[in-house]
Amino acid sequence: MMLGANKGVVAKIAKKPVNMVTFRIMKKKRKIRRAKKQKYRIRNWKEYNAALVKRGSLTLWFDEEAIAEWSKVEPSDKRGRPLKYSEIAIECMATLKEVYHLPLRATEGLMVSIIELLAIKISAPDYSTLSRRKKGLEIVLPSQARDKAIHLVVDSTGLKVYGEGEWKVRQHGWSKRRTWRKLHIGVDEATGEIKAAVATDRDTVDKKVLPDILNQVSESISQVSADGAYDYVDAYQEIDKYNARATIPPRRNGRINKRDRRFATRNENIRQIRKVGRANWKKQSKYHRRSLAETAVFRIKTIFGNNLSGRCFETQAVEMFIRCAALNKMTHLGMPDSYVA
Repeated sequence: MMLGANKGVVAKIAKKPVNMVTFRIMKKKRKIRRAKKQKYRIRNWKEYNAALVKRGSLTLWFDEEAIAEWSKVEPSDKRGRPLKYSEIAIECMATLKEVYHLPLRATEGLMVSIIELLAIKISAPDYSTLSRRKKGLEIVLPSQARDKAIHLVVDSTGLKVYGEGEWKVRQHGWSKRRTWRKLHIGVDEATGEIKAAVATDRDTVDKKVLPDILNQVSESISQVSADGAYDYVDAYQEIDKYNARATIPPRRNGRINKRDRRFATRNENIRQIRKVGRANWKKQSKYHRRSLAETAVFRIKTIFGNNLSGRCFETQAVEMFIRCAALNKMTHLGMPDSYVA
């Protein structure tokens, strides 16, 4: 190695031999103690098994009320040709489309064949009418009323509109723009029923949607559980309006704010976490029940898929709401009653 600060000065560093010493590293085998995964058993397996079979049943029927309302349309003040089919007919076909993963033309063919087999004196909307009318549908989530206050668990997920798949992006990166919509849901932790659903674009923050979710719930609310994305004063204030307890884990570096009264619930959670630890606080506050919202998201994506077929936002929102309504009907057929073995 040569270091030259000046032209006439050359310093040489001689390489000294290094004594090589061999070390024997004894690797100690560490015994990793992993918590045993809890095993669950189902009490009502016979009823739940029958409910799973009913979900795939092709038994279809039209009640007299639906037949009478199929083509009954209220007169409109708008110019143009009057509507031929009611919203019941459009919602019926849109539900079949989502449940059986059919394109528009195949949905029309399925409805025509059902009407012919049942020998009903009604006609099926064509695929272009279904595509156009689906945009303005108002979907009501079927719900079973409860006498006591509910524990609402909140979560959100993304449904893809178009773009590459996850495997391709992980392996080779994305080459074109990917677009998705967000579905925000509020689930009753006792029944697994979706009580509220809101559709937004991908840039909407979760805390801004919380007022709309709580406003859709008709029952009284005793507790609202959400993840750390809702750890903002706006979310705590909105939950306090319903006299419900907010179970939201604060940030790891969260501090107590004594000056602002709006942080009273959050301060109480921080004090309890400091006292018993974060893990024990989650058990005591039943925060782990929030995972049932993730279970509902998993059911939606497993049964109906991850993609949306609509081209405009209004149609995509209707598709998400129809999936939530159909999932509630499947939930009413029967759910497992599990316990720790």
